[in-house]
Amino acid sequence: MANERVRERGTTVFRPIIYGNTAVVLTPKERELLASPDHTHRWTVAVRSAASAPDSDQVGGADDLSYFIKRVTFKLHDTYPNPSRNIDKAPFELTETGWGEFEIQIRITFVPESGEKAITLYHHLKLHPWTASGEPEIPPLDVAMKLGPVHSWQYDEVVFNDPYHNFLNLMNEHPPTPLPKTKKKPIPFHLANPGSLEASKGGVPEFNTLMIKEECDRLEDARKSIIAEQDRWRQKLIEKEKELERLQKEVDAGA
Repeated sequence: MANERVRERGTTVFRPIIYGNTAVVLTPKERELLASPDHTHRWTVAVRSAASAPDSDQVGGADDLSYFIKRVTFKLHDTYPNPSRNIDKAPFELTETGWGEFEIQIRITFVPESGEKAITLYHHLKLHPWTASGEPEIPPLDVAMKLGPVHSWQYDEVVFNDPYHNFLNLMNEHPPTPLPKTKKKPIPFHLANPGSLEASKGGVPEFNTLMIKEECDRLEDARKSIIAEQDRWRQKLIEKEKELERLQKEVDAGA
């Protein structure tokens, strides 16, 4: 039978992924050995499965994604030699050194069996820890070195609607490692709220279903807050329009 798309209504298959980077400060000796001594950090940008392997010191990456991803292209800043870097096998990651933050374009090309077009994601390379105000902080290099790695990761889900039969079978042969239901690992203290109990803990962040639920709850709260704010300003506008109408009538009556 020819390979055709699954036409049953609502047939979808998805895979949770993360994309982002981790960065560490180079030691003075490492900087001396570089061709560009002004570089201050070593960073790795990657596309990985969302789940982390047990007892791993890496964020995500429990699953090999090459069964449905053929290539990941990282488009770096134009100041880098050959800024478009193709990674054609797992792990889909790239390590470089540098001194500045910039936006990285991430193009994911799927295996031919998928029959799907490539997708493009964007990630802002993060070298410095965030402050409580949400702004990046650039501490002295000797201080930053003691803070440990900086992590910046985004959770996403790659969704395939009405997949081809062969591709659906391929995906079903490789179920993703489920995310843990609750947090098992501490988060790096520079990602924690200042003054909290977590602020004194180190470690590698780990994605979990509770984190996703909390993020959905935050988005819903933000949505409700925006609606309430819109209603408040709409009511103010109505009141001002009524006042304007009243004043206009007074002007017309006195004319």
